[in-house]
Amino acid sequence: MNESADLSGPPGNDGPPGSAPGSAPGTAADADEAEAAEAAAGAEADEAAGAETDEAAGAEAAEAVEAATAGFRAAWAAMLRTGHGAAVRPGVLNPLTARTADLLHRAAREHPFRPELAGQAGALLIDNQFTDPQLLADAVQLIQRQAVPDERGPALSGAFAAGWAAALRERTLREQEAIRLAADTARQEVEKALRVSEARFRALFESAAIGIGLGDTDGNILAVNRALGEIFGGGPEDMTGVRVNDLVHPEDTPGVWEAYEELISGKREYFQFDKPYYRRDGEVVWTHLTVSLIRDDDGAPLYQVAMLEDVTDRYRLQERLRHQATHDPLTGLPNRAAFFERLEKLFEEPEPDVRFGLCYVDLDGFKVVNDSLGHDMGDQLLTVVARRLENALSPLGHMVARLGGDEFVVLLENCRGEQEAVAAAKTVLAALTKPVVIGDHRLAVGASVGVLERRIATTTPGAAVRAADLTLYRAKEAGRGRWTLFDPKENARAVSRYAVSVRMPAALDRGEFFIDYQPMVDLASGAMTGVEALVRWRHPQLGVLGPEEFVGVAEETGLIMPLGRWVLEQACEQAADWVARFGDRAPRLSVNLAVRQARNAGLVGDVERTLRSTGLDPSMLQLEITESTVVGPEDEALKALHALVDMGVSLSVDDFGTGWSNLAYLRDLPVSNLKIAGSFVGDLHDPAKDTHLGWRIVSGLVSLAHTLGLSVTAEGVESRADAERLRLMGCDLAQGWHFGRPARPAEIARRIAEADLEAAPDPEFGYES
Repeated sequence: MNESADLSGPPGNDGPPGSAPGSAPGTAADADEAEAAEAAAGAEADEAAGAETDEAAGAEAAEAVEAATAGFRAAWAAMLRTGHGAAVRPGVLNPLTARTADLLHRAAREHPFRPELAGQAGALLIDNQFTDPQLLADAVQLIQRQAVPDERGPALSGAFAAGWAAALRERTLREQEAIRLAADTARQEVEKALRVSEARFRALFESAAIGIGLGDTDGNILAVNRALGEIFGGGPEDMTGVRVNDLVHPEDTPGVWEAYEELISGKREYFQFDKPYYRRDGEVVWTHLTVSLIRDDDGAPLYQVAMLEDVTDRYRLQERLRHQATHDPLTGLPNRAAFFERLEKLFEEPEPDVRFGLCYVDLDGFKVVNDSLGHDMGDQLLTVVARRLENALSPLGHMVARLGGDEFVVLLENCRGEQEAVAAAKTVLAALTKPVVIGDHRLAVGASVGVLERRIATTTPGAAVRAADLTLYRAKEAGRGRWTLFDPKENARAVSRYAVSVRMPAALDRGEFFIDYQPMVDLASGAMTGVEALVRWRHPQLGVLGPEEFVGVAEETGLIMPLGRWVLEQACEQAADWVARFGDRAPRLSVNLAVRQARNAGLVGDVERTLRSTGLDPSMLQLEITESTVVGPEDEALKALHALVDMGVSLSVDDFGTGWSNLAYLRDLPVSNLKIAGSFVGDLHDPAKDTHLGWRIVSGLVSLAHTLGLSVTAEGVESRADAERLRLMGCDLAQGWHFGRPARPAEIARRIAEADLEAAPDPEFGYES
């Protein structure tokens, strides 16, 4: 039997065996399926030996799971037969027992965890008259006794109880609404014929089990029944003279008094809220409040009628269940769910300059305690650590939560800066300096702490936690027993390494990479004559990553080779498409080569195959290399570069001026273009640097390139003034945000088409601010 099957789920595909949705007979899909079937048959043969080895162990595990499941179903059926609800016929009870047990079994075993299945089981019991609170207690105990994976026991029982409570609440609300409508109708009839029906109304008013109060639109309570007096711990006479506004409670639900003002002014007919009140003895009673408006014959507000149901027991049960769902059962600290709920609330509508801090804590050497002294000793150690952290940090207003295992986190709301976050980290370490005495053992416990302090507006909850976690591991690597402060550059490097090592090997197959194209403009004419291909990674967890975040690490690990080959193929295919659509107006393509690519013996062959397969003319391709690609006149890479130029491909030196710039080697390189690094142009606006000298350096680079017979491209141009000055210097091409940010291929095609539609050339094209 499939444990995760949903008995109420939709029917399966009724198509013929082996058919795929959307495939027509006789199409290429049939051939693909035949090949897939042949491959699958081979794979099954290869896996047969391994399957026989695992069969015995799998059968034993399956028997254990089946026995546990059967035991739970039997206990569940016995509990429902004990009479907690109304009399239920066997024809109804047996299917109900099977259905609810199956929902709970699926919630306990399916991956990913689906708590709503347990909630459905609770709701089904309410729908079938199982409303006794003792049933809920027995059911929760029974659910918690069964062994479930992933430590989801508390969440499973909590979801069941929440579904039971929510269904009971809905049932109660329906009954209340029926009473309200009946009472409202009765009061309207009483007002029309008060002299003959007052006794009948009074009997209904006094004998109602729900508390009822009558007040005027000025907020004066005119009459209450006995049930309402008992809710407040007194009699009806004790409510005389009390005003509605005197019943405000600090924990009133947001919006309750706004709704009240709208009701007495005639803007609404009724409202419902859960609202606490103070009893005469000072205790708090929780009620479900329904307030209705009664109008006179002309429709003007006349009276307000309030009905209150005492839901204190239900409220306390829900609070207990919520506490169990949001607190760690071992240490009593808020758990991961509670921490993220609190953190995400900070980000909902923050003030612009509000800051927060995180201290990510991991115990040093905890695994040794667990392995050598046992898990019971480890649990006791965690309990002591949790108490110390809470006692040290909670008085400072900081939240301490246990994330799982030996990981804790401290949340600082409205943090006043890095100093306060560092102080919290030092407090964590100080709280753990003394040994922990458990029985005959004195355990020395230390910790490593990753500290993050940021403005809320600059990050997200997920990114902040990841950054704090990575900072923690930097502290571990630095020697443990210390705190380490978040460093954006180190974090970027760590994120890059993590992303590449874990995800990148299969990212190409998953289609996670894409290419944007940045316009390159002829400064003399203002026309877009080229584009640079820039690879992006749409990482499923980290979002869109730029090349600076993963290319360097990819080159170190060798993964740059398949990635670079893919970029070259995709970009050449796109460039060929533009040539087919726009002819000689299509932009020339520029593609970056990593150092490892340029030194690879297969580079020339890769480029030749790509140009042949895409049909792109070699003159439409420019490859960009860095100054460090060739280290001398005898370098093997130099031969490959000459072969590319002989093929018709042009070469450009990227980021010229940022390396050691050996002019002798530059003379030997078969390049036709120099790209002045964007940092040169950016520094021209740095008030701390000599702007005049900077322009002289740029001018010198342009003159040097022209002397060598090379064209010049300036990167990082972000203003019209800079573009004009570079044009006057004789700079040939430029790119930067002033001319356009990296864009999707469709945007580049749109710009080409718009340029074609212009009736006459515009000398200002490309220089708009």
